[in-house]
Amino acid sequence: MRLLLISNSTNPGEAYLDYPKQQIGDFLGEKPTNAVFIPYAAVTFSYDEYEEKVNVRFAEIGHHVTGIHRFINPTEAVENADAIVVGGGNTWQLVKKLQEKKLMKAIRKKVERGTPYIGWSAGSNIACPTLRTTNDMPIVEPAKFKTLKLLPFQINPHYLDDNPTNHGGETREMRIQEFIAVNRDVYVVGLREGTMLRFENGDLSLVGARPARIFKYGEEPKELSQDDDFSFLI
Repeated sequence: MRLLLISNSTNPGEAYLDYPKQQIGDFLGEKPTNAVFIPYAAVTFSYDEYEEKVNVRFAEIGHHVTGIHRFINPTEAVENADAIVVGGGNTWQLVKKLQEKKLMKAIRKKVERGTPYIGWSAGSNIACPTLRTTNDMPIVEPAKFKTLKLLPFQINPHYLDDNPTNHGGETREMRIQEFIAVNRDVYVVGLREGTMLRFENGDLSLVGARPARIFKYGEEPKELSQDDDFSFLI
């Protein structure tokens, strides 16, 4: 499998998908790719708008996406895709739509055969066994929480260390500690903004200047940089 799992689409003060575009280009290669784009995580804007927004950036690196909503047969579109790109937004909405369209199994099979998969935010979260480490509000109710299970661990995109002044609620770390308390065999990767995970040729690596925070029940959280070995997660 080949996976590029990005924490966030946009860094403050930058254009949409600007910071990861070179990594995306390197991942897809020089040959122009017409990828199938899954925009189902969009809630407050249209799929057409989302597709256009992504294509503005992809054009800069010589690639193109076509929204899956344009195909009469979305399963066939996945089966014929050169690459699969899943955008961020609301993870619950994304999972519900993928389930309704019966696309989870089709995407998993396609990616397991070697088709490149790129996701950011919600698109990264669904590469995990379940959506249960999303940050998103459950605005809809999917049939189940199971997702693509392309990797055996969970990702928490947009991982934050901060506890804002005058905020009385739980920190992100506290929420993840709750998850591992009841899911004791599962690792969680807190993927900070501006970073991504790349899985290729059986090798998992971190890309970006900030470390990832790794959580496992019974262990102290640890910080791993792009120079560290992530193979224990696989």
